[in-house]
Amino acid sequence: MTFVDQPRADFQGSGFHLYPGYLDNDAQAHLRDEVVAAVADAPFHKPATPGGGRMSVEITGMGAASWTSDAKGYRYETRHPVTGRAWPAIPQQLLDIWAALAGTRIAPDSCLVNFYGPGARMGLHQDRDESDLSVPVLSVSLGDTAIFRLGGEARRGPTRAVRLTSGDVCVLSGEARLAFHGVDRIIPGSSKLLPGGGRLNLTLRRAAPTCSLDIAKPAP
Repeated sequence: MTFVDQPRADFQGSGFHLYPGYLDNDAQAHLRDEVVAAVADAPFHKPATPGGGRMSVEITGMGAASWTSDAKGYRYETRHPVTGRAWPAIPQQLLDIWAALAGTRIAPDSCLVNFYGPGARMGLHQDRDESDLSVPVLSVSLGDTAIFRLGGEARRGPTRAVRLTSGDVCVLSGEARLAFHGVDRIIPGSSKLLPGGGRLNLTLRRAAPTCSLDIAKPAP
């Protein structure tokens, strides 16, 4: 299991960094298996939105807390909303990716897992339910290719489309940390990684407030 050494693609210094093909085939398969094991303990569900609708993606999570949504609003919870159990731990492989690419010594405490089946999409939104918005968000793509849409801090501002393929990693930091973004669609059949197809998106975040204990100290 290795990481592919690829130069990052930056978008005009916006703070959006794309690492295409960062995970090789073995690393993707290993991470897929880790997620499948976690889902057995924390099953996918389709959350309701505060407006009364229901999202087209299925979600679950890992870590100390995970993002959820219902009629009460958007927030982080320490337990699965259906089973009532604590979330499974974030795999070490994901923590290693964060340490290599996130550009911060603050540890993530949450991993949102989104599953996109045929026809699923994600409207333009900002990730702003976290306590410290200066900490980056890191996203790993597994499975079918997604047409990812990235804008700026204004909802109706210009956007660009980016293809995210299996094994790609992207980081939203700096100006891009509060950029509106979403998924227009996935391309069914573009990957054989997931039995039955679809796309997994693993998003590492820092949900709780940061403190000095979260920052790794250099070795003496």
